Amino acid sequence: MVGIVIASHGEFAKGIMQSGSMIFGEQEKVQAVTFMPNEGPDDLKAHLEAAVATFDADDDVLFLVDLWGGSPFNQANGLFEAHKDKWAIVTGLNLPMLIEAYASRLSMTSAHEIAAHIIDEAKAGVRVKPEELQPKEAPKAETTQTASNSGTPGKFKYVLARIDSRLLHGQVATTWSKTTNPTRIIVVSDNVAKDELRTNLIKQAAPSGIKAHVVPVDQMIKLAKDDQHFGKERALLLFETPQDALRAVEGGVPLETINVGSMAHSTGKVQPNTVLAFDQDDIDTFEKLKAKGIKFDVRKVPSDSKGNMDSILKKAQAELDKQNNK
Repeated sequence: MVGIVIASHGEFAKGIMQSGSMIFGEQEKVQAVTFMPNEGPDDLKAHLEAAVATFDADDDVLFLVDLWGGSPFNQANGLFEAHKDKWAIVTGLNLPMLIEAYASRLSMTSAHEIAAHIIDEAKAGVRVKPEELQPKEAPKAETTQTASNSGTPGKFKYVLARIDSRLLHGQVATTWSKTTNPTRIIVVSDNVAKDELRTNLIKQAAPSGIKAHVVPVDQMIKLAKDDQHFGKERALLLFETPQDALRAVEGGVPLETINVGSMAHSTGKVQPNTVLAFDQDDIDTFEKLKAKGIKFDVRKVPSDSKGNMDSILKKAQAELDKQNNK
């Protein structure tokens, strides 16, 4: 695995490393190096050397640095000169760049390859509101892959179905979209489909190159039954509630596994773990999904260990029973 050193003036490196972990999960072989006001170049060099020393001797190393020409870059560059064949430096560090670097390590084994790949994502992460202030890009020729995604005979490939009360947020827009590579993210919810503001926000939150849609449950059922014109489309489905997911499955949406990411707490619900809250209807709904052969993948991000849904439901039921008997 490529080792990553995040280097910055001040505490920025530690902060962005924490942000990356919140979205993509805890990472191996990542070190944050800070250059503080009371330190000199030799101190910074020693910090960088110590960070690299935590990796294996033959690891490629990728430096993600805040500013070209600044002290973190200059000291990293001094170390880089002796390892040009296996090390790389990218400056202008932002969170999209870091997330893309993490995702790239899943399939890329070279620091040079990752460095070249993450530049576009870092640039795409710089956007502005109101949108008319965004510089206009020259139109790009449609790629063969994009063209083949439109009107090609064949059915949807469902790359992920997820229950998440937050719907399309950072963990989905970055981590899950990187690991499942959808061409479309479809939020399946009657409530959201009726809310123009939420619908627009979801569409705007879609990752670069992926289209986001919001459809009622009945519309998703129709699409699943008549999806002969979606060949090579890779669909990531997001459900706000398990009840919506059950309706979709009962209506004929051909799902085998549902990822359970988060379910918000509200009055009357119990919370058997840090991210999932249930009332009796929720528990009954998951039991009905299980009876239909649905398997559950309980985790926030791909790097998390999978939770045991049976154990979680059993604990939730016990807490509800105790709550109701008070």
